[in-house]
Amino acid sequence: MGALSRANVDSLAFDERGLIPAIVQDADTGEVLMLAYMNRESLNLTLKRGETWFWSRSRQSLWHKGETSGNTQRMPMPW
Repeated sequence: MGALSRANVDSLAFDERGLIPAIVQDADTGEVLMLAYMNRESLNLTLKRGETWFWSRSRQSLWHKGETSGNTQRMPMPW
């Protein structure tokens, strides 16, 4: 698909709950760091702010990675 942008978020195949799996990898090594889920809002926040936001299926709410731990995940630019 190429680089993801806010303009093509709607072309992604979200599931019946409005979620899509998100694999987070280290930009330098390619190591998989985590699997989480995003909805359209969290994906748009990630693209807009350059740090990862996810949808918590257990809490049914948005969460910003590193919000409590301080271990944020930054998106490499440009995206």
